[in-house]
Amino acid sequence: MIVAQLSDPHVVIPGALLYGRVDTAAFLSRAVAEIARLDPLPDVTVLTGDLVDKGEPVEYDHLRRLLAPLAMPVFVIPGNHDAREPLRAAFGGDGYLPGEGFLQYAIDDYPVRLIALDTLVPGEGGGLLCAERVAWLDHMLGVAPERPTLVIMHHPPFATGIERMDRSGLRGADQFAAVVARHPQIERVLCGHLHRAIDRRFAGTVAGTAPSTAHQIRLNLTPGAPLSLMFEPPGYQLHVWREGGGLVTHTAVIGDWPGPYPLRAATAESRPS
Repeated sequence: MIVAQLSDPHVVIPGALLYGRVDTAAFLSRAVAEIARLDPLPDVTVLTGDLVDKGEPVEYDHLRRLLAPLAMPVFVIPGNHDAREPLRAAFGGDGYLPGEGFLQYAIDDYPVRLIALDTLVPGEGGGLLCAERVAWLDHMLGVAPERPTLVIMHHPPFATGIERMDRSGLRGADQFAAVVARHPQIERVLCGHLHRAIDRRFAGTVAGTAPSTAHQIRLNLTPGAPLSLMFEPPGYQLHVWREGGGLVTHTAVIGDWPGPYPLRAATAESRPS
């Protein structure tokens, strides 16, 4: 099974630029085209939050049009820039989002289960896993303890060293870690929010963030450093699971790059005359 992960596209209204300089729609279109031409195609694509920038219905309509070329099922979760009800209205017809409450769900149709968590706190940059959400996760994991599982959420449950982003991190991470540690079937925790690929051992598994399909957060580990964006290559992740082999994660950059070239030069005998 192959799971493609796109994150933090921050789609804005058609024709607008994020921060006056980032064409997030063009970046997402390029990411979608990249996923759509993979061979083999991923079985599913997940988007780990900050789907749009202001949580407005017109942004979600724009997002749906941008994602339409993807032939495989697409599953979304909210980030801190999203709004639950407009997101629910835009994607509720796909059948996997609950009709009310937190936007979290389980997908049981594949060799690897997908359990999606809602860490959104309206009006805040940071996230929260409250007692209700943590209890729901514990229950859902307990339903199928033998099945390999991916947990999907926006805010990473660990500090990254990028101080300004860590200040808008995840509250309730300790309670979340206690649940994760009780359920060894969790292959990986997939997150967004950081606009970079960052990984850490976490509660007996691995937790990591995916790069943004658009702009990246500058890697600056200086205490107190302000946030700034970089036009580093955008990217995505592929999570590949095989029976008996576990999960392997690949981080890829999006763009038109020279190649591919053979690693060995042609021999004299194989060269055309």
